[in-house]
Amino acid sequence: MNTPVPCLSVPVILGLLVLAGPPVRAAEPATAPAAPPAALPRTDASGNPLRRAPTGHVSNYDEAKVGTYTLPDPLVLQNGQPVRDADTWFKQRRPELLRLYKAEIYGRVPERAPQVTFAVVETDPGVMNGTAVRKEIVGHFGDKPDGPAVHVHLYLPAKAAGRVPVLLHLLFFGDPPADAANGLRRFSEIGPVADILARGYGYATFRYTEVQADSADTYQSGVIGLTLAPGRAIPAADEWGAISAWAWAASRVLDYFETDPAVDARHVALIGHSRLGKTALWAGAQDPRFALVFPSCAGEMGSALSRRDYGETVDDMAVNFPWWFAGNFQKYPGHWNDLPVDAHLLIALNAPHPVFITGGTQDQWADPRGEFLAAVAAGPVYRLLGKKDLGTSDGPPLDTPLITGDLGFLYHTGAHTIAPADWNAFLAFAEKYLKPAR
Repeated sequence: MNTPVPCLSVPVILGLLVLAGPPVRAAEPATAPAAPPAALPRTDASGNPLRRAPTGHVSNYDEAKVGTYTLPDPLVLQNGQPVRDADTWFKQRRPELLRLYKAEIYGRVPERAPQVTFAVVETDPGVMNGTAVRKEIVGHFGDKPDGPAVHVHLYLPAKAAGRVPVLLHLLFFGDPPADAANGLRRFSEIGPVADILARGYGYATFRYTEVQADSADTYQSGVIGLTLAPGRAIPAADEWGAISAWAWAASRVLDYFETDPAVDARHVALIGHSRLGKTALWAGAQDPRFALVFPSCAGEMGSALSRRDYGETVDDMAVNFPWWFAGNFQKYPGHWNDLPVDAHLLIALNAPHPVFITGGTQDQWADPRGEFLAAVAAGPVYRLLGKKDLGTSDGPPLDTPLITGDLGFLYHTGAHTIAPADWNAFLAFAEKYLKPAR
């Protein structure tokens, strides 16, 4: 006998399904977390630094992997109109490029920048075996007695008949040149002082960190600290970073030179190495009073093209040295082609005054070829202004100075330094532009 099956209504069936819950599925295997990238060695087989930026980019030293890029045209306005004459360059293109650099890269100097008061605190007429007059000049920033101050060491030829040109050299350590020449220097940043004086030039130095500290979280000290708006712990996004502060100070020293009857302030060359080479280029771009600029091994965000994927990159700069730049610079890691400028434009902003650039075979981190290509790409502006470019787009030839034009270049055998060969080539280059008293 068949047992009758109870008939269940649709609502009851649905209720039972709800009580039973969703159908049970077989467990899916859990996704394994991505393995962290393998640690990089500190250098590649050639001794070049290897870094992995937070963007994931790893340092490249293979020309085949540089990739393609398009540089902003120095002779095309932002509105697309061509620049065909010097008047358009100086009245339109140059100002708009300066605005871009100030807003997006190095930061503008605030209107609250302090006054600088200089005083000669010591003069010695018989240093370096009687061949030089030494002056120590102190510049005080702002009106507080305990505020930041910079010490300028100025050496002049003892037998100069009149005003003399001066090589103004931004230093890392700031040892007085005479002391450095006696073996106290910590590395070879001091120039060949005796040779410089014998050529009829003066030589002046100051230590960059006396102006602004070169480290993170120090915005409230130095000249930047004097200009912070009320309630702010850091500058505004378009205000100066440390490079702009150091460059501004170089111009203030030039202000002093204009008051010194022993100095020919119309013929002052500005010299800096590495980050101070970037500083020299930026100072020269803003201040046309500098007669000549020598950025040694200035590399990324200085004299080397940023769009070229070689050696140090925008990504490395932004994470390792954010205090050098305006806050807005942090837009560009991983987006190099969005940069509104590149190194050839920074060089071109120095036109028409001459620029002498160097790089070293053992300093591929600074991309010497990218420095050379930036100088080549700045050439059209120099030609537009009636000056001579490098004279070649090939190279750079090793240990062969290119100094026949108003742009100079030397690719030296050796490291990240101002080598003796660099000084020799620079002084030969400078001879065309600095007119020493005889």
